[in-house]
Amino acid sequence: MTHDPVVAEATRERDSLEARFVLADQEAHAAEVLDRYRGSSGKRPNVVFILFDDVGWGDFGCYGGGVAVGAPTPNIDRLARRGKLLTSCYSEPSCTPSRASLMTGRLPMRHGLLRPPMYGQPGGLAGELTLAQLLSDAGYATQAVGKWHMGENTESQPQNAGFDDFYGFLSVSDMYTEWRDPNFFPEIVYSEERTRWIENLPFNKCFVHASRGGEIENVEEVTVPVLSLLDDKWADYSLGFIRRMAPQPGEERTPWFLYHCTRGAHFDNYPHQRFLGSSPAKHPYKDTIVELDDIVGRLVTALEVTGQMEDTVVFVSSDNGPEMETWPDAAYSPFRCAKGSTWEGGQRVPGIVTWPGMIEADEATDGIVSLMDLFNTVLHLADAGDRVPVDRYVDGVDQTSFLLTPDGLSNRKYLYYWLTNVFSALRVGEWKFMVASTSDDDRDCLNLGGFTGVTQKYSHGRLYNLYLDPKESRSYMIRKLAYIDAFTSGIRDHLMSFGPYPPKQPIASMS
Repeated sequence: MTHDPVVAEATRERDSLEARFVLADQEAHAAEVLDRYRGSSGKRPNVVFILFDDVGWGDFGCYGGGVAVGAPTPNIDRLARRGKLLTSCYSEPSCTPSRASLMTGRLPMRHGLLRPPMYGQPGGLAGELTLAQLLSDAGYATQAVGKWHMGENTESQPQNAGFDDFYGFLSVSDMYTEWRDPNFFPEIVYSEERTRWIENLPFNKCFVHASRGGEIENVEEVTVPVLSLLDDKWADYSLGFIRRMAPQPGEERTPWFLYHCTRGAHFDNYPHQRFLGSSPAKHPYKDTIVELDDIVGRLVTALEVTGQMEDTVVFVSSDNGPEMETWPDAAYSPFRCAKGSTWEGGQRVPGIVTWPGMIEADEATDGIVSLMDLFNTVLHLADAGDRVPVDRYVDGVDQTSFLLTPDGLSNRKYLYYWLTNVFSALRVGEWKFMVASTSDDDRDCLNLGGFTGVTQKYSHGRLYNLYLDPKESRSYMIRKLAYIDAFTSGIRDHLMSFGPYPPKQPIASMS
């Protein structure tokens, strides 16, 4: 199939929807495959999202890591061989924006969660339509397990955002434990006054349970020993859900959506006792990667044992690139910079998608995919594509034909990079045109982390060929001026979309 994403025209199906490549042969193949799967009964697939926290592009063996970086990932690697391995899968620069974009199909500038809410700060998903809600409206059972971090206010909690049930915590793991650990906060741990000060901050210090429309119920306070057990407890909870959803003989199957978000491997890592020292690296971060790989294996085994694997789309990814400011308790990426930045290291994440018999096995592809695309794609697979909202701008694109076609081509033309409310860059094909970034000068930050540093705008755009220069070290613009209209027109059209569809205000000021 001949198709050059740089020069090919994308189709805008309506003003409030991101333009996408509509490739006729690919669309026809996907429609035929889906029709055959649905048959006369209208069968629809289950969906599992497994979202890791701060896990890097290069941590898994299937991406060149694994044994080579001191943490074998045989279960994840085996899953990757059963489907598509995405080498250009993108998140947002940090966890909350990524999670909200996945759940809404919208950029942070549109849903308003530009950064993580911390320690009970206001703001969240209120007013947004989530994938969980739309699937629920279409007859799906919906389950959220693990880290939420899309707002602690009542309206934004998962049981009020489309999920039938939630078992996890509302914020981020270091917030629960760092002030309890004398290795990191001796001045708090050894001070009764400062310990009381933290204890009195208005955030829930427990992991919780809630049912649709109900009140949050505290399960257990998250101390350091409890934190080390959370991923195992959460895996057991998801396993219970998978087993309950398996239909009994003669029983009609109810399709379901499981959103399983791990605690690991966000700093600080306290792996479960049985995984301590289990990695060749003998390091808490690497031990945690081994534990997470084991959890993936357990979830996949449950799908197989209950006879649900062939009816389930499984997607595995991370919410952003590596958190390098906590090195060596940090992920691995071969790209420039880290979490909190719009360099490739901040936003390019692993992406593995399987659906046995429907998605071609053992296929690696560099087609551009954003986590936002899962919103449109899953609704299509669930025969609920008509539920994509029309009253707001949706930045995700439907990648169904890309996923269901052997050697398929991505339906996404442009990937947009935003640094909170600053437009940073655009990618099309192998080219990345950058107009603003975070500095990663070692005078600004130890270990080239993403959050520390300054936002810098360029008087002249920088152009990187991500095939020749994945480290983004050599701007190529002066030799490639023939491309400039492809970049500037894409940026212009994107920014103009905020006229009729204005951005939301940030969740809270930084002060």
